[in-house]
Amino acid sequence: MGQTDGPGNVLFVVMDTVRKSHCSVYGYDRPTTPSLETFAEEATVFEEAVAPAPWTLPVHASLFTGLYPTQHGATQENPYLDDATTLAESLSTAGYASSCYSSNAWITPYTNLTDGFDDQDNFFQVMPGEFLSGPLSRAWKAMNDSPALRRVADTLVKLGNTAHEYLESGGGGDSKTPDIVDRTQEFVAEADDAGDPWFSFINLMDAHLPYHPPDEFAAEFAPGVDSTEVCQNSKEYNCGARDIDDDEWADIEGLYDAELAYLDHHLGRLFDWLRETDRWDDTLVVVAADHGELHGEHDLYGHEFCIYDPLVNVPLLVKHPDLPAERDEETQVELQDLYHTVLDHAGAAAAAGGEPFDPARSLIRDGYRDFAADAPDDRAAAQSRFPAHDDGDLDDYAFVDYHRPVVELRQLESKASAAGIEISEDSRFYSRMRAARRPDGKFIRNERIPDEAYRLDSDPDELDDVAGSDEPVLADTEDALATFEGELDGEWAGDAGEDVLDDMGEEAKDRLSDLGYIE
Repeated sequence: MGQTDGPGNVLFVVMDTVRKSHCSVYGYDRPTTPSLETFAEEATVFEEAVAPAPWTLPVHASLFTGLYPTQHGATQENPYLDDATTLAESLSTAGYASSCYSSNAWITPYTNLTDGFDDQDNFFQVMPGEFLSGPLSRAWKAMNDSPALRRVADTLVKLGNTAHEYLESGGGGDSKTPDIVDRTQEFVAEADDAGDPWFSFINLMDAHLPYHPPDEFAAEFAPGVDSTEVCQNSKEYNCGARDIDDDEWADIEGLYDAELAYLDHHLGRLFDWLRETDRWDDTLVVVAADHGELHGEHDLYGHEFCIYDPLVNVPLLVKHPDLPAERDEETQVELQDLYHTVLDHAGAAAAAGGEPFDPARSLIRDGYRDFAADAPDDRAAAQSRFPAHDDGDLDDYAFVDYHRPVVELRQLESKASAAGIEISEDSRFYSRMRAARRPDGKFIRNERIPDEAYRLDSDPDELDDVAGSDEPVLADTEDALATFEGELDGEWAGDAGEDVLDDMGEEAKDRLSDLGYIE
């Protein structure tokens, strides 16, 4: 199935904050993902999928635009997707019914990530999803276009998110995953009744901090653990205000596993329903994580301040008639290539202003990642297609593009200040980071700390930094990163002594302040 064979239905699932090493479908020794193991019998399971950043907003923006974070601009320095044509807009133009359901506070009309979806709901526990859905989402955008009204909108988001965090922090928050699955079933049935092809995107947040799994799953994976007693605030640990010993890490990971198993259970429920209603065979099904999670590796907790593989080498399983049911241990995939894969399956072109379809970035093409042999007709308009691609020099590389971690940094500084801890600005906490990666090697460019390099084939845990060595694999990877940076905006200027917010626009500062992320 390809560009001329569409349309075909699409179910696109993002398991938020799911690290590959904790999925039983990837060999983990606890049964966290039995539904995905069943799914893997029909899908390609990719071992070398790479996220373009280690957190939600830029990764989803890349999934929806096919662009790298610096290109689409939805980063921590300006956390909004502006002036971009999304995958949903392209599929809607092609006649698709589309939906986006999530309880992730970043995936809302407020950040523009839901542009183009016919129906969306963020399932906030306090702020009703209908407030940001349908016709009211257009009113929401009108509010954001008015400087006077924007503060009202921002305050509403702040209040909703604060209350949501308060409920979750006490263990009182309930997962919205069952509601998301139910709503997805309703949407699919309605689209089929109307005779429309459909595109359904869902983000499932259970594995994201804080971890308060349902009792049934906690009893299996974290028996006797009180989720309100373990450290659920990654910033406290990362700044040095809170220590976590091995026993507590084991408890934290047990709670994480329970959350993942709960997510997998409901994902299996959705898959079973599609099979039982004869919708399964005609549907492209993509299951990926947007990023992983650290539980003490490299002395870090959560998914910020680094781009090590537990965060960016993510789970990816894809079911399609043109893909074999097998485990692919060699093909490196960039997550933004899923944008092109969906367009290909749908037989749809990018809408006006969107990243043009690139056959070399479609997983269902025989020439996947063979850029020199399979160039797009409109290559001049493709932002993610570099001259080095057409020369075949970047076929083997994936790139990670992590901007200044403004949001997490301000929370980290607050926790450190309360504990009387001073954080050096010449640290990874203040650094922008980029990496070039291939399955056997990775080179990381850091802004305020020394660069790093790792032989992933012999050192998968990235413990032995061999930057500066004469390893040909790493020299080639560093060269590839330099090419990537040159196509974007070059290396960062020397700014180790300036405040991380000095070059941010006042409007972006106001928005972050209104959302409670900076003082």
